[in-house]
Amino acid sequence: MTASTQATSKGFVLVVEDEPALRLLLEHSLRQRGYRVSTVMNAEQALTFLDREKPDVALLDWMMPGLSGLELCRTIRQKPGLKNLPILFLTARTDEQDVICGLDTGADDYLTKPCSADKLDARLRALLRRTRPSQDLITFGPLTLEPENHQVTRAGRPVALGPTEYRLLDLFIRNPRKVFSREDLLERIWGPNVHVELRTVDVHIRRLRKALNSEGEPDLIRTVRAAGYALDDTKENTPQAQSSD
Repeated sequence: MTASTQATSKGFVLVVEDEPALRLLLEHSLRQRGYRVSTVMNAEQALTFLDREKPDVALLDWMMPGLSGLELCRTIRQKPGLKNLPILFLTARTDEQDVICGLDTGADDYLTKPCSADKLDARLRALLRRTRPSQDLITFGPLTLEPENHQVTRAGRPVALGPTEYRLLDLFIRNPRKVFSREDLLERIWGPNVHVELRTVDVHIRRLRKALNSEGEPDLIRTVRAAGYALDDTKENTPQAQSSD
């Protein structure tokens, strides 16, 4: 993974694809273009994933063993918490009636295989522009994050963050009070195929704490022993907590 990829975060994509080689290719290509990516191999795994995570967009294959991509799309649209999740079909089915059926079922866009990585990137960016207008500013307590220009402030005070610390905060602020283990953070921030020591997470959390918390301010990063870290503004968080990792 290049430094430029690490510094960029376009959105969180869930890839549902049963073909291992294509799944790996999509993951690599999307990460290279600045997306956070999680992959699953069938619809059942996708539904389990969506019960605990909320991606910015889902990229679905149609023809999969078990529940098809079409049935998965229909199921997603029936779930109150997922009915507005952007869905893009990437499938080998090229018949016009298949395209119409996919869109009528609830997909937002439809691409046929083979498809260039640049074209897929353009379609994803268009989807995210249409479906994330409210994310110009993301706030949590005194924190404000501006994804468009990667600016962060705390109670109006500018906060200077390195690329990794920014991506950590971006993940935390979109999932407030959720505890992420070190293993979770390694996979989400550095990627599943990058070999990084667990203690590296602690180093970057320490840097994030130092940047976010001025003297006398409550620590907004909560350490949960034997579990991980969370962005939290509960009263139990004190300035002294900054020293514990």
